[in-house]
Amino acid sequence: MHILATEGLTKRFPTVTAIDGLTVTVGSGVTGLVGANGAGKSTLIKILLGLLPPSEGAARVLDLDVTAQGAEIRRLVGYMPEHECLPPDVSATELVVHLARISGLPRTAARERAADVLRHVGLAEERYRPIGGYSTGMKQRVKLAQALVHDPKLVFLDEPTNGLDPRGRDEMLTLIRRIGTEFGISVLVTSHLLGELERICDHVIVIDAGRLLRSSAISEFTQATQTVTVEVEEGLDPLARRLTETGQTVSQQGRMLVVKVAGPETFDAIRDAAVDLDLCLIRLEQGRHRIEDVFREEVASV
Repeated sequence: MHILATEGLTKRFPTVTAIDGLTVTVGSGVTGLVGANGAGKSTLIKILLGLLPPSEGAARVLDLDVTAQGAEIRRLVGYMPEHECLPPDVSATELVVHLARISGLPRTAARERAADVLRHVGLAEERYRPIGGYSTGMKQRVKLAQALVHDPKLVFLDEPTNGLDPRGRDEMLTLIRRIGTEFGISVLVTSHLLGELERICDHVIVIDAGRLLRSSAISEFTQATQTVTVEVEEGLDPLARRLTETGQTVSQQGRMLVVKVAGPETFDAIRDAAVDLDLCLIRLEQGRHRIEDVFREEVASV
C-alpha cells in the first residue's frame, strides 16, 4: 500500500512555482525527502496535510484526498514542523496532553499516552519544566512527542535535526529510525543534510525547484563503486608508490588511498604491497556512492 501518492501536483505562488508537476509514490517505512533550502519540501508537506490547496494535480495520503479530506488526514498523521512554535510558559507534559485531548483522546488516556511518548523521546523529569527554559534539542524532542501522541499511522518530520549539535543529531536520527522500525509508524522526513538520510531511510525522493529528480530505494543511491578505500596505520606514501608501480590507479584522499578496481588482481596487489612493506592494514573497504554525489549529478544534469 502507498502511504501517499501525487499526480502532476503543482503549487504556484504569485512570484514562484514551488511544486512543479510532481508525480511520486511513497511506500511504508522511512522515506527521506531531499532538496536544498527552497526546493519545495515544506510546501509539499503543507499540501499533503490539506493545509494548502494545490494549483493543479492531485495528491492522496493514506488513500485520502488532500483537497476534500484534509481533516481526516490530519487525524491520522503526525506533523513535526520545522519552525519554532512551542509556547514558552507551559511544560512539555501540559502541551502534549493538551494536543492529545484535541486529537480526541480522553483525559486519562491523554495523560498516559503523553507520559509514554515523552519518555520515548528522552524527556524524563524535564517534561514538568516550562518549555521556555529548554535547549534546542529538548524543544525538538517535544515537537516529535506531540507528533506521536495520538498514535498516527504516518508522521511528517520537517528538518527535525535543525539547530542540533552532532550528539543531538545522532540521538534524533536514532529516534526517527526507531519510529519506523519498532513503532511501526511510517515516516516522511525532510532534510538538506544528505548524509543523515543515508543512515535512517529505506527510500529517498530528490526534488529541486519543486520538480522530481529521482525516487529510489536507498540501496540504489549507495550502490558499490569500482573503487576500494585503503587505510594503513602509517606508510601511506610508500604504499601509494608501490601500488602505482604495479599498474594500479591510485589517488590519495586525506589519510586514505582510493584505488580503482580493475579486477580481483587489485585486491591481491594491495595485500601483497602491505605485506612487503610490513604495513598495518586498518581498512580495506569497497567504495559506495553517496546521496550527496547523486544529488549533485542530478541537479547538474537538469
